Amino acid sequence: MPKDSTKKTATTSAGKTTAGKTTAAKAKPAAPAKPEKKDVFITEMDMYLFGNGTHYDIYEKLGAHLTRKGKEEGTYFAVWAPNAAMVYVVGTFNGWNETADPMKKLGDVGIWERFIPNVREGAMYKFLIETTDGRKLFKADPYANYAEMRPGTASIVTDLSGFDWKDEKWESQRDGKDWNKEPMAIYEAHIGSFMKHPNGTEDGFYNYREFADRIVSYLKEMKFTHVELMGIAEHPFDGSWGYQVTGYYAPTSRYGNPKDFMYLVNELHKAGIGVILDWVPAHFATDAHGLGEFDGSCIYEHPDPRLGEHPDWGTKIFNFGKPEVRNFLIANVLYWLRKFHIDGIRVDAVASMLYLDYGKKDGQWLPNKYGDNKNLDAIEFFHHLNSVVRGTYPGFLTIAEESTAWPNVTSDIGGDGLGFSFKWNMGWMHDFCEYMKLDPVYRKGNHYALTFAMTYNESENYILPLSHDEVVHLKCSMVNKMPGYQIDKYANLRVGYTYMFGHSGKKLLFMGQEFGQEREWSEARELDWFLLGEKYNSGMKEYVKALLEIYRKYPCLYRIDNSWAGFEWMNADDCDRSIYSFIRKDETGKKNLLFILNMTPMTWGGYVVPVPKAKKYKLVLNSDEDRFGGWGNEVPAELTGVKEPCGLHPCSVKLDMHPYSAVIYEF
Repeated sequence: MPKDSTKKTATTSAGKTTAGKTTAAKAKPAAPAKPEKKDVFITEMDMYLFGNGTHYDIYEKLGAHLTRKGKEEGTYFAVWAPNAAMVYVVGTFNGWNETADPMKKLGDVGIWERFIPNVREGAMYKFLIETTDGRKLFKADPYANYAEMRPGTASIVTDLSGFDWKDEKWESQRDGKDWNKEPMAIYEAHIGSFMKHPNGTEDGFYNYREFADRIVSYLKEMKFTHVELMGIAEHPFDGSWGYQVTGYYAPTSRYGNPKDFMYLVNELHKAGIGVILDWVPAHFATDAHGLGEFDGSCIYEHPDPRLGEHPDWGTKIFNFGKPEVRNFLIANVLYWLRKFHIDGIRVDAVASMLYLDYGKKDGQWLPNKYGDNKNLDAIEFFHHLNSVVRGTYPGFLTIAEESTAWPNVTSDIGGDGLGFSFKWNMGWMHDFCEYMKLDPVYRKGNHYALTFAMTYNESENYILPLSHDEVVHLKCSMVNKMPGYQIDKYANLRVGYTYMFGHSGKKLLFMGQEFGQEREWSEARELDWFLLGEKYNSGMKEYVKALLEIYRKYPCLYRIDNSWAGFEWMNADDCDRSIYSFIRKDETGKKNLLFILNMTPMTWGGYVVPVPKAKKYKLVLNSDEDRFGGWGNEVPAELTGVKEPCGLHPCSVKLDMHPYSAVIYEF
């Protein structure tokens, strides 16, 4: 269990106003740098590049930036609102006076600017947009780096400079890695519900810094290689889990300020743990202060609701055909990479972007110019995104949550594919969960659910995900998907996890799955850490830790993940006994692993397993050990391969397979 503390330190808030004010856990701040002097803020070249969708550091120009003009220190504000009749900056510095600080429109691209003296860090503001039809819209800054704690909706002037990064070693190593040949075991986490603060506040949020103190030691103990963080970009509704965003350039103030978030990333990197963000370019929230109809017209979304709205989700769809919108999103990834040292993005709902009719009925969508359902603008957006980001930062990961058979989602940049580094294997996840839920008597009729994924494994670079989506909305937790009595459920899950870690593909587990969380996940409460006082849960945690240690120790489990050269079935067809056996290997031919999995409550005495060589096979792991919560059945510490053909292989070994058990042997 992650270490806890009874320190009475609350989460940070953006400011007083509607949200109230609390105090962040603070490290000694760096001395603020004196703002750079500028006389011209946005140039003709800036506007030209933005209008062409290629201003990759536009976040340095749009938004709110502390600076100097002449001898005056203050803040420079800039916003894209091409169809506005007039734009004003309103905030705490002018008493929210609607007309005190009018902005000036620059050129045809539609950028408005205003330098306001004496506006300091911490000032709250919005843009007041007067529309051509006379309405007044109070909008948060799309490029704001900090936002007011919900339910407040103001943006906050902040300074991102001056953080003392200590992760140079991590970044230099990351950029030189081919992640297809590296171990990748991802822990998907939601900060607000990982653990609640004991200080008694209503939300119980840990600050990013406090969370770092807990998550870093836990991930190091468990041997995860990466953490994937949900809901970091600012969003108004906790129940959206961060998938309906209003502030793409602002780490949510629920857990602290931007430098608090930098601290979290820095500490993870110092511990050798990569950081992946959930990133949501498919759609955005419709809240009044957000991007929807931003200047009185649809500048971020398509004006035709058949192209600009998700009817099932109640959200707006980005208009990927507009250069400024593509620029907003691509620069956003570079912003998180450059300013916060993020190592990768998991792109949410890619299928909803690729298909114009995704989640829509007849009459709710429009075909493309060729008459089919492919979103040509989204396809081009992905090409552009991956070529710019991966082309500039080859060690950066772009991961697609894509649930269809769209070809070449993962590919080298510049080719026919979309250019992603990895794709979530949603087919594997679905087949695995459906199979494991079955009563063992029915598993023999669905035997090939667990072998099917290898038939298409070479088509993409896959991650095997057991994510938050699989443990909500009455789907049950992972352990409660399993059939049988309590001891059977945990034994089933141990075998299932062994299959997952042996199967080709990188790994992802959602928080709590590693110790057998029994309740479904809820964003409103912490994980049931108290379960670690129970034998089965503490045993499950130790078992997953053992799997992770083996995964990282044996290159054969990760060096060749996208080719049959790294995986070979020994027996994929024993439907009657529901036993699977396979080997993992790499190009060296050394330290190979043999996996044997019994998916039934039966004991199969003298079970014969095909093997490639007549040699010694040494036990690495037995899922049935008492320390893992098993029955304590022993298996041979060593098997001897004999030259007795079995199936398609020249040799075989023999052992007793115990109920719901998995064994791994090295050879």
